[in-house]
Amino acid sequence: MITVGLLGCGNIGHVIAKSQENFKITAVYDVVFERTEAFGREFGAVPYSDFSEFLKEPTDIVVEAASVAAATSHAESILLAGKDLVIMSVGALADISFREELIQTAREMKKKIHIPSGAIMGLDNIRVGQISSTDKFVLRTTKNPKSLSRDAEEKTCIFTGKAYDCVHQYPKNTNVAESLSIACGRVVDVELWMDPNEDRNMHEIFFEGEFGEAYIRVRNVPSPDNPATSYLAALSILSLLKNLDNPLVIGA
Repeated sequence: MITVGLLGCGNIGHVIAKSQENFKITAVYDVVFERTEAFGREFGAVPYSDFSEFLKEPTDIVVEAASVAAATSHAESILLAGKDLVIMSVGALADISFREELIQTAREMKKKIHIPSGAIMGLDNIRVGQISSTDKFVLRTTKNPKSLSRDAEEKTCIFTGKAYDCVHQYPKNTNVAESLSIACGRVVDVELWMDPNEDRNMHEIFFEGEFGEAYIRVRNVPSPDNPATSYLAALSILSLLKNLDNPLVIGA
């Protein structure tokens, strides 16, 4: 049985906790302790108000399902505590120096940093960009204007540029772009559109190179208890956890 420490008691944490099979969430931490206590009572995990005490719990892996700020603040401490780490808030890794420091710490501690596929598919084969030439690499994200706190009467492009520029202007749109960039070893070009006729978050990936060409489109269903979260993103962490101890490894 894999023991899991959970950082963040929000929607994603609840999706994971409701499907525990080959893993068990034994410790939980959230900045709002009342939320931590309620989660602990519901799922039988020990709630912690002190992060250093949370790290002392003998867990195999810690899942960050909180925020970019939480990942930035706690990722290195988790690795130094001798635990593998799942980072959901991949936007934290847009800071290249921070990312390199984490990788070095993980290497020294002989630990793994896992990045789930999140709100997209095909992240495994995007890695061919690390070993072969890439001619085109574009992420086109389309959202309803309301999810961007904007108004629009027609489909409108509000950003084109590199992923690292999108991080600064639209920080809530960074996780997918950063995951793609890390997987490929090349910064993805981003187009951000708002469309009043689109009721879901849609991600389109255009990937061309010496391998051939690929087009992937994902229209995400919102998570049942939090429309701001993609249900696929939560399920991707659950899939990762359920396959950690599987001797048959697919696409990794």
